[in-house]
Amino acid sequence: MSLLRVLDVSATGMSAQSLRLNTTASNLANANSVSSNREETYKARHPVFAAELNRAKGGLASSVGVKVQGIVESAAPLNQEYAPNHPKSDENGFIYHSNVNVMEEMANMISASRSYQTNVQIADAAKQMLSRTLQMGKS
Repeated sequence: MSLLRVLDVSATGMSAQSLRLNTTASNLANANSVSSNREETYKARHPVFAAELNRAKGGLASSVGVKVQGIVESAAPLNQEYAPNHPKSDENGFIYHSNVNVMEEMANMISASRSYQTNVQIADAAKQMLSRTLQMGKS
């Protein structure tokens, strides 16, 4: 695999982890949201990634990267609370909290941050190898 393609793979990885960090931040920002309707209540969102394999004209694999297939809402149940005096309670006195698990989101944030850092280090190593290769050609 060419060192230039390594930079492409690293870039797709950084882009994917950046999206993961953004969705995690959105989940954490809405963790304490309350609604009077199940449909309107914020549901945790998570990106779905897949390996992407590009094929060259000769049929050989040319590069591998990360493709974002989409963002899905969590299927975890909402937290229902009986609070008849709450201004957002429904006609039965219930309010609905989001299904965001703060501990899980913090773990996702740490994991995404470290994955992003790893991709930066890979890109830096590839850049250094390209630079050394060019210096060898000057000698």
